[in-house]
Amino acid sequence: MNILMLSSTFPYPPSRGGTEIRTFNLLKFLSQRHTITLVTQRHRDVSDAEVEALRAAVAELVVFPLAEPPQVANPIRHVAGQTARWLQSWLSSTPPNVLFRYSLPMQAWITTAVNSGQYDVITCEHSVNEIYINPRWRQQLKTVVDVHSSIYAWTRNHLEMNASPHPWRDRLYLPLLHRYEQRYAAKFSQIVVTTEDDRQEMQRLCPAAEIAVIPNGVDLELFPYRSNDPCGMDLVFVGAMDASHNIDAARFFVLEVMPLLRQRYPSITFRIVGARPTPEVLALQSQPGVMVTGKVPSMVEQLHKATVCVVPLRTGFGIKNKTLEAMAAGVPVVGSDRGLEGLAVDGKGVPLRALRANSPAEYGAAISRLLESPALRTQLSQAGRDFVEQEYTWERAGTAYERVLAHSHDQEAVASEVASDSGVGSSRTP
Repeated sequence: MNILMLSSTFPYPPSRGGTEIRTFNLLKFLSQRHTITLVTQRHRDVSDAEVEALRAAVAELVVFPLAEPPQVANPIRHVAGQTARWLQSWLSSTPPNVLFRYSLPMQAWITTAVNSGQYDVITCEHSVNEIYINPRWRQQLKTVVDVHSSIYAWTRNHLEMNASPHPWRDRLYLPLLHRYEQRYAAKFSQIVVTTEDDRQEMQRLCPAAEIAVIPNGVDLELFPYRSNDPCGMDLVFVGAMDASHNIDAARFFVLEVMPLLRQRYPSITFRIVGARPTPEVLALQSQPGVMVTGKVPSMVEQLHKATVCVVPLRTGFGIKNKTLEAMAAGVPVVGSDRGLEGLAVDGKGVPLRALRANSPAEYGAAISRLLESPALRTQLSQAGRDFVEQEYTWERAGTAYERVLAHSHDQEAVASEVASDSGVGSSRTP
């Protein structure tokens, strides 16, 4: 297949964030047997070396600049600009972050490429790229959106958990996001999500949509199984520390769970590991036993040093790379329903692969079980690694994605041939 892949997020290096990890590993797999043209946007932190490394992974790389946020010193102009952007977003039923990333030159290039007829499939790697897709293109080629996670469900969940950094704004935008996802979902031949929860969310928004669930994977060479159990009192939480769901999780764990644990284990420590910690996260270092590392050279080394990895997320939909990577590294995991979303880690007929907790008391009990039982730590360590090796490799995810693209392309070709043979036009309402 000739695949035209759109990613306004520059997907390299595949360690910068969840979107980059998924996009790069899927294109890396598909490039082994298909011709990939990647159209992306470059922000100011992307180096020339990173551009060349990404270019080597695809047949053709087309790069456009990403607009920089406006710097407005005058507060009146700042408010006026925000108001104008809000009105534009509301009138177009498109979120501001989608409009901000939109590039007219990139749109022109994509439109010309589609009209050339050389591509079999066009994929949007994250829903933010849907803005470039014309609904009529479904008559010419297969159109696929790899949603990553429902924006509407994500925002609603943040509001429900009182975790939104801008609740008044998000309440205002929630109806817009609902309309937005309904509208863009109808444009595509196929929708791809990472968990069953997300599939159900998208199906409610667009009942007629064809939706496939393809989880994330782990690069097992980058996350090798640890050689020993450190047997200490060290807990770790990893992730991009400027993301709202991670900020909320870190604050929840430090302020509500750590005091309970320190009553029983005075020497226990909690490391918050990840790039771009916000002032809210940095302030948590004032609490006993808490360390904030910022960006680290090796995430797997930080995981291997920990006795337990906690994933105390209270918000956010989609499968969590941080959970899979900890399990691959052999670190016992204690996670919330959100942190373990989409993963069969406990329950009837399922081997115990992680411990589940949602309240401070449940975290205290689960972590105590692991700290006091080397046998249980060993059990979860081995079961977690085996689980990832069997179910969550990028080869497995890439094969499923390839099947979706190829199957969908064949379906479109058959539909076109039937319409041609019957003398009926191929035009369809998306």
